[in-house]
Amino acid sequence: MENYFNTRLQELNLSFQNLYLRQNAPLFSCNGIVERYKHPVLTAEHIPLDWRYDLNPATNPFLMERFGINAVFNSGALKMGDRFLLMPRVEGVDRKSFFAIAESPNGTDEFRFWDQPARIPPLEGETNLYDMRLVAHEDGWIYGLFCTESRDPSVSEGDQSAAIAQCGIARTKDLVDWHRLPNLVTPSPQQRNVVLHPEFYQNKYAFYTRPQDKFIEAGEGGGIGFGVCEDITRPVIKEEILLDRKKYHTVYELKNGLGPAPIKTEKGWLHLAHGVRNTAAGLRYVLYMFLTDLEDITRVIHKPAGYFMAPQGEERVGDVSNVIFSNGWIADKDGTVYIYYASSDLRTHVATSSIDRLLDYVIHTPEDRFSSEGSYQSLMGIIRSNQAYQDLMDKKKYAEIENSSQP
Repeated sequence: MENYFNTRLQELNLSFQNLYLRQNAPLFSCNGIVERYKHPVLTAEHIPLDWRYDLNPATNPFLMERFGINAVFNSGALKMGDRFLLMPRVEGVDRKSFFAIAESPNGTDEFRFWDQPARIPPLEGETNLYDMRLVAHEDGWIYGLFCTESRDPSVSEGDQSAAIAQCGIARTKDLVDWHRLPNLVTPSPQQRNVVLHPEFYQNKYAFYTRPQDKFIEAGEGGGIGFGVCEDITRPVIKEEILLDRKKYHTVYELKNGLGPAPIKTEKGWLHLAHGVRNTAAGLRYVLYMFLTDLEDITRVIHKPAGYFMAPQGEERVGDVSNVIFSNGWIADKDGTVYIYYASSDLRTHVATSSIDRLLDYVIHTPEDRFSSEGSYQSLMGIIRSNQAYQDLMDKKKYAEIENSSQP
């Protein structure tokens, strides 16, 4: 039995080290906007062995997994110094989630978890915490905004799926010691996908919200909302406005929500969001982008039609199929943008772009005209522009030939 234990432990350690040291490589980008990478950056197998296994042969002679991990996904992201940090939702096989910090030297591979998971001080009645947004605010704190879920006490005993979702808030200086603040209070009965703006807005804390009537269905409240409060230690939003509404026959017709905190650029605030529509195969989650004004952050000034990224290939397979979701990205000093996204509620991937490319995409990609005729006109605009350019090049080439043939 001792030989069995030691052999199995060696195999586990070798498999873990190979996974940790595996190099990631960018894939060819067909659209020129963003590069995906070959391997996920975080999976259940990345969780340290001493979290999952009792490594004492006396109490675990078969070296069985004692704490099973189902998924590692929906990661908040932050760069501190030269370290790329992710704070994913780690979901056990028991369906409950917790948070942990994983660190990488380059943002695309070699992510390794810190020694222990993060502890967010709980509030009474909470069952599950998930989907962390990390925001380094100009007030000097790092804030974590996440979904806190509890069972809906108003439903019958026979309904064990109805839940209430609210926005939990905690803050820290080092991502180790977390100070829990009260949950965000808004006019909406449910709140998920809440994001804190990284700067004060009119001397107040600004939040991007997602007004929602029920736990799953957005109902009348569909859209990305916005509200402010003066004191984040008593976070109460008295009024929500919608700055990006859900709309019929779009990739966000069922519901939408902001992903990570927006990135400030010289031309506006870059936003990454998710959109949901219903299909014959179930809900489909994609990512889309828009740009808001630098001064009036509630005013959308550019919004390309359709999705920015959608699940493809193996990304479509998982616990909840046909889903990609992002709540973390990092804009590095050199202009590179690292986008961390989850596929099908199972694993975490990375894709890279740049501030310049994303601004070009958001500003110059045609906007949605909300009809087949509108799409036709947008496409014809590109075709005619290309024809005019080609005609110009042909004339230039012909003139050069004529000039070269002159005696």
